[in-house]
Amino acid sequence: MSDFSQFIDIARSIYGTKAFIPLHEPCFDTKEKEYVTKTIDSTFVSSVGKFVDDFELAIADYTGAGKAAAMVNGTAALQVALRIAGLEQNTEVITQALTFVATPNAIRYNGASPVFVDVDYDTMGMSPDALEDFLEEFGELRETGTFNKSTGKRIAAIMPMHTFGFMCKIDRIVDVADKWQIPVIEDSAESLGSFYKGKSSGTFGIMGAFSFNGNKIITSGGGGALISKDPEYATKAKYLTNTAKVPHAWEYYHDELGYNFRMPNLNAALALAQFEKLNRFIASKREVYNIYKEELDLQGFKVKEIPKETTWNYWLVPIEFEDKESKDNFLAYTNGNNVMTRPIWQLMFELPMYKDCQRDGQKNALLLSERIVNIPSSARNI
Repeated sequence: MSDFSQFIDIARSIYGTKAFIPLHEPCFDTKEKEYVTKTIDSTFVSSVGKFVDDFELAIADYTGAGKAAAMVNGTAALQVALRIAGLEQNTEVITQALTFVATPNAIRYNGASPVFVDVDYDTMGMSPDALEDFLEEFGELRETGTFNKSTGKRIAAIMPMHTFGFMCKIDRIVDVADKWQIPVIEDSAESLGSFYKGKSSGTFGIMGAFSFNGNKIITSGGGGALISKDPEYATKAKYLTNTAKVPHAWEYYHDELGYNFRMPNLNAALALAQFEKLNRFIASKREVYNIYKEELDLQGFKVKEIPKETTWNYWLVPIEFEDKESKDNFLAYTNGNNVMTRPIWQLMFELPMYKDCQRDGQKNALLLSERIVNIPSSARNI
């Protein structure tokens, strides 16, 4: 491996600064200020307003989904999607251990348990082969659903995550799920703007969930959205996140347990202004990736290749090391020199609240967690 100082020089050249370089910072201009000011002037800053409606329509149109429901964050969108899909106490969801903690948390919020299957090395997302192997070994299809023979619990959903905006082999995952009559919900928190075989992230399963946290490709400060090709799912989500209030001109009547998960109009104004620049962000980040690919390859670094048949949003650029020691040394050096880099998250089964969850061998997840580092990936010149 070459001297890590070469990487520092390349990153500083890309972003034109000798100051601190963050991993991924939002880009704002006058449009965000204009839309937020309009919201303040309207006094509709809370849970209803034109910007909420316009943002939901824009997301649904862009992704090809039937409808979208904006929410306070991506975790809430996952939690609500799972509930709508039929999660109950003492059911299970098959997901991946190589993910952010919000994925299994959303499962637990519904009283269910995560089951972790391995990821593919190229996509870093759920492996359809690992999923199929698990179901062939432990699945039992009954009239009332598919059950886990080792736990006796019903497998209520399958939830793959599109890691760092890379698309997993989601069509094959859906094929396996259909065979076992299990619904698929996509954790698309990181993959707005990514497409697989020409089809948007979040539209392969029955529902998908996006995040608009401050570090995502577009941001509303905090925010998320549920999308679905079936408008009834998003309509149900909108109702549940609005405290399950039955529509009426003045009466307050709530006919089931709901959530106060609505996205405020103020946040939606910021989100819409950001969304209108999404294609520019992606184009800028593609340039950043291509510079890294050309320059770092010459210096002996290995930039992660874009998976086949994926149109990537270039959210975070991962580089791969040969071993954990090299990765750890790189993290220490870069962060010690004001260039922010980050490893893959701690694998979920290594966390105390998920250490007893069922899992397979996790061969690829373990290797990736030892080798992958994300490098500064912000858009520039927007």
